[in-house]
Amino acid sequence: MKPYDIEVQRLKSMRHDKGVVEVNIDALVMTRSVRDDQAGTSCLRLPLEHARTLLILLKQQLAELDKLQPRSRRSGRA
Repeated sequence: MKPYDIEVQRLKSMRHDKGVVEVNIDALVMTRSVRDDQAGTSCLRLPLEHARTLLILLKQQLAELDKLQPRSRRSGRA
């Protein structure tokens, strides 16, 4: 697997469809050179304000998905 540096420049939209949350972003994607002391994983970088916005949007999307499930299947609730 090739590791990448992904820099989020702008969050554009978020939606869910059939159990998948889709986030549309503008991002700069660059290949990352793997060194012996680094793991071969990709790195996502985003500004603090985007991270806060992403967290709020994810919470909203998950709450909407939770409302769609029958009461007996909702997490942590009876």
